[in-house]
This record gives sequence, C-alpha cells and structure tokens, in this order.
Amino acid sequence: MPRYAQLVMGPAGSGKSTYCSTLVQHSEALNRSVQVVNLDPAAEHFDYPVMADIRELIQVDDVMEDDSLRFGPNGGLVFCMEYFANNFDWLEESLGHVEDDYILFDCPGQIELYTHLPVMRQLVEQLQQWEFRVCGVFLVDSQFMVESFKFISGVMAALSAMVSLEIPQVNIMTKMDLLSPKAKKEIEKYLDPDMYSMMEDNSDTIKSTKFKKLTKAICGLIDDYSMVRFLPFDRTDEEGINIVLQHIDFSIQYGEDLEFKEPKEVEEEPANLNYDEIFQGKVDS
Repeated sequence: MPRYAQLVMGPAGSGKSTYCSTLVQHSEALNRSVQVVNLDPAAEHFDYPVMADIRELIQVDDVMEDDSLRFGPNGGLVFCMEYFANNFDWLEESLGHVEDDYILFDCPGQIELYTHLPVMRQLVEQLQQWEFRVCGVFLVDSQFMVESFKFISGVMAALSAMVSLEIPQVNIMTKMDLLSPKAKKEIEKYLDPDMYSMMEDNSDTIKSTKFKKLTKAICGLIDDYSMVRFLPFDRTDEEGINIVLQHIDFSIQYGEDLEFKEPKEVEEEPANLNYDEIFQGKVDS
C-alpha cells in the first residue's frame, strides 16, 4: 500500500508549524493517524510530538559556531539541508516502513530551497522512491496578501515551488482568524482572483510604463493558465480545515483503496424515513 506525505512549505512566519499542529488535532478528532516530521534545523519550539526531528542529525547553531565554516543563519541553514540531502538514510530509518502512513513534513522557510537549490526536489524524489504520494502545501500569511502587489509576489513564490518540485500543490492563505471582518471581506477577491481587473483597480499606483508592462505580463501568466488559487485556512473553523484536508487528500488519492458504498438514490422523501436503513440497503422499495 502507498504512503502519503504533505510537504508543508512557505515563507518564514507563514504559520507552517501552527498548520501542522492544527491538522494533527483535527485528525485526532477524526480518528485519523497523522505524524509530523520536523525538517527545519533552526526550529526552536513546536507544540506537537514529532516522529523525526532533523535537529537530531544537524542543527543550525552548531554549524554557525563552527570556526572552520563561518556561516551566517541563511548559509548555515542551506548547509544543514545539503547535509540532510546526503544523509537520507537517517530519514528512512526514522520513518520506518509502516504502510498507509500519513506524514506532514514541516519544512524551512527559506525561499531559495524551493527555487534554485535542488535539496527539496531531491527529497521529493526520494520520498517517491519510498512509495510516498507527495502533495506540496504552500502557505502564505493572509495578512500579507491584502494588497494587490504583495499578492502577486506571494503567487509567484507559490508558482516557483510548483514549477521546481513538479508535484500536486495546494496553496493556502493562513491566519484568516486574525483578520478583521473588513479585511476578511476584502481578501475574498484574492482567493479566486481576476488578475486583469486587479491591474485596472491599481493602475494609478504604477508609475513606470516599463514595470507596468512587466506586471501585466505576470498577471497574464497567472490568469490565463489559472495556475495558482488559494484556499482560506482558519484554525478555529473545523469545516474550513476539513475542506482543505479534502483537497489535499484528493490530490494524493488518499483513501482510494477504502471500500466505498454509494447510497441508493431516493426520488421522493417519505415521511419518517430512516436514513441509516437506506444506506444499509434495508428499506424495501
């Protein structure tokens, strides 16, 4: 049987660890087993148990304190991830060989890992060799996305991860619960955006004709091919969390091996009808 994985990505501060924690709690309520693997060597705290922690293999602080390397925070993190890529056997041993696993990989926030460095692509290929079905989950802070050009920047970051990793990807706007009612209403247009209308609404803010053409070309790329859409994520909304989880499960075909019985169609609804009996096939026609 296949195993399943979410690669939880996004800029620093976008809510990746909170997303993992929320999904673990939500899955427990559904009696689903979901495990988390921490792949951020600079992580300091998370409030959920992990089945594997990259800090047991290497830590950013140790790399930065090494006088022979002399790396700063970003260089140290890249070094840690490249070291991790050369030691995938550690991850294989930590994951074990349990069938039907569902694992969240809490990844670092440095964008270069998803644009021009091969580390995350190598991780995806390795997981696929281990019979994982992998879905990328790219998070962006909704508080950052309330302005059109910041939104375009977030879309391009999500798009770069999609192109680099070449796996199914679900894009999510996090921290919806922190928005004011006015901001929530305003941000709805960004969930399924009309990029050309957005350009017209903000045409007065574009001073340079050269950059206006570039922005229009980027908007055309996004709009014409419908390549990036976002789902809202409010950690206090159980129904919204379930919708996000359903989208991800569908993309990796989670549960396709489970036996499914389609309920019988009922043309008219008789009074006092017991629906439990319908689904069990016990109601006489």
